[in-house]
Amino acid sequence: MKKNLCVIFGGESPEHDISQKSVTSILNNLDSDKYNIYMLGITKDGRWYLFTGDKSIIESGAWESDTANLKTAFISPDSSQRGIIVCGESPELIPIDVIFPVLHGEYGEDGTVQGLFELSHIPYVGMGVLASANAMDKTYSKLVFDNAGIPQAAWVVVNKGDDFEKSADEIEEKLGYPCFVKPARLGSSVGIGKAHDRAELIKALENAVQYDRRILVEEHIDGHEVECAVLGNSDAKASTVGEIKPTVEFYDFDAKYNDNSTVLVIPAELPEQTIEKIREYAVKAFKALDGQGLSRVDFFVKHSDGSVILNEINTLPGFTNISMYPKLWNAVGIGYSELLDRLIELAQERVK
Repeated sequence: MKKNLCVIFGGESPEHDISQKSVTSILNNLDSDKYNIYMLGITKDGRWYLFTGDKSIIESGAWESDTANLKTAFISPDSSQRGIIVCGESPELIPIDVIFPVLHGEYGEDGTVQGLFELSHIPYVGMGVLASANAMDKTYSKLVFDNAGIPQAAWVVVNKGDDFEKSADEIEEKLGYPCFVKPARLGSSVGIGKAHDRAELIKALENAVQYDRRILVEEHIDGHEVECAVLGNSDAKASTVGEIKPTVEFYDFDAKYNDNSTVLVIPAELPEQTIEKIREYAVKAFKALDGQGLSRVDFFVKHSDGSVILNEINTLPGFTNISMYPKLWNAVGIGYSELLDRLIELAQERVK
């Protein structure tokens, strides 16, 4: 029998538009012979709708204006009504077997919406509440990975309200220049800056604090930028490794999603023992967070000595047609549609 699959997209985070890109690719690759697909969209201001229109207008955001195909709806937190509640004069319950949250960033990848799914008792793709929250906050995941003994770049945490001049003193002493400034709880390189001197550092801090009250500042690692995909639950496995070769100074938002000049090399042109070390660390990081389902784990490989440095983990990586996660699995023989099937199976297999 076909499964009732709810695919959720959009969301309130700055990564709303990326979600719309990702979900379009996912919808184009889901097997309609296996799933009854229900599209649940969330606007930037937090309104939830069941969208019954043409999936081709989601990426542009035009779905929000297709009022004839929008009905106010939400996931029921009542475990006796495991599905979508469609509002109106005659409310309707659509039973759901699995939820696929194609939501990046705040309110989608940070454990909040996962808590709703737990209350609903509906299986869902991806990590659980605590793992999602810890992975989303780069300052906390740093502590988890440090405890697990995984090498990382040195870092300093700066909070909203701190004296940025004093913070700059600490950053210059511990990290030096250049350094990277990141909002602690955003992805897709939103709000990230690279500072070469104090003036750029203060400017980058002022920019990052517009996105998050906690900021992570990291030392610059001169090395290859590589990524590894992880798939599974307790039996998680790592893909091959891919290298990113952007044509800009660093792999920012535009390079990830808009600039087709960025080169992805799969497998990465690295020694076999280095690739195996990256794969080992990727699974170790995944398990340190009690990971389930999927993650993309990002690393640097130093030019100076070939050592491997963990950058960060992404619990719901991009799924666009140029995204690394599906490309990495495709390189080892798992096509896009098969990958989606496996993720849905893993959601139903997960054990608390």
